[in-house]
Amino acid sequence: MVKKVSNEQEKIKKEKKQDIIFAVGKRKESRARVRLYETLKELPFGEEVLKKGDILVNGKKIGQYFSDKISQAYYSEPLKLTNTQDKYIITIKTEGGGKRGQLGAVVHGISRALASLGQDNRTTLKKAGFLTRDARVRERRKVGMGGKARRKKQSPKR
Repeated sequence: MVKKVSNEQEKIKKEKKQDIIFAVGKRKESRARVRLYETLKELPFGEEVLKKGDILVNGKKIGQYFSDKISQAYYSEPLKLTNTQDKYIITIKTEGGGKRGQLGAVVHGISRALASLGQDNRTTLKKAGFLTRDARVRERRKVGMGGKARRKKQSPKR
């Protein structure tokens, strides 16, 4: 059975998709999927209502998820550089890695989303180094190395 969708419903869906800016940020083994809601003034999320300037990470406010002061200064930096602190509602889903890797992925994702909004944002964020993906990852363990990536086995002839 096929449901019929009216033209008005299709237009609303297309408008909603255009109002969302989507970007992916990466750092080490972590990934962050970032959504910026441009035109919405409020976004119902469970029992809460998100307003412009709110950032949600994995269902929690970003201040609860990344609670220390250094993290708070780091994730708000791209928004301060582009003067967009209270212009968007941002929702983020992170997975993989640890907290620091996820924080780097969140900042990278927010920066990519803001860069897609305009060329002036892109140049500002590029100069600050927020659009460069930090490609350092854990080195894999090699065979015959005694359990670590660079460790050599001890010589028995002494």
